[in-house]
Amino acid sequence: MRRGDDVADRIRELHPEGVDGVADGALLNERIAPAVRDGGGMVVLRGWDGDPGRGIKVHKVLVILSAKDTAALDWLRQQAEAKAVTPRVARVLPAEQAAEAHRLLEAGGIRGRLVLDFSS
Repeated sequence: MRRGDDVADRIRELHPEGVDGVADGALLNERIAPAVRDGGGMVVLRGWDGDPGRGIKVHKVLVILSAKDTAALDWLRQQAEAKAVTPRVARVLPAEQAAEAHRLLEAGGIRGRLVLDFSS
């Protein structure tokens, strides 16, 4: 579903009672909370400290800790190779264009991940 400030309203149109939970990879935080049913759950990135209320449990995923978990990263690699998960890739750039990747991220509007290719 497309992101945006009205995403919770659009989700509630499809699921009037709210969804059981959301994994908020877009850092919508308090803007996505209204889509979750009372007592549901939210997985949030980067340590959001907000309180969505209504008994919604917030599960924090701190990317910096996951980046050091080589066993989990290897498992994720295996899942991607087996096509069990398919990451959304916006663009692949050669490693020499890392500065351009940063400029694109700072400009915003990227849907998916920018990938740097170090193979050449």
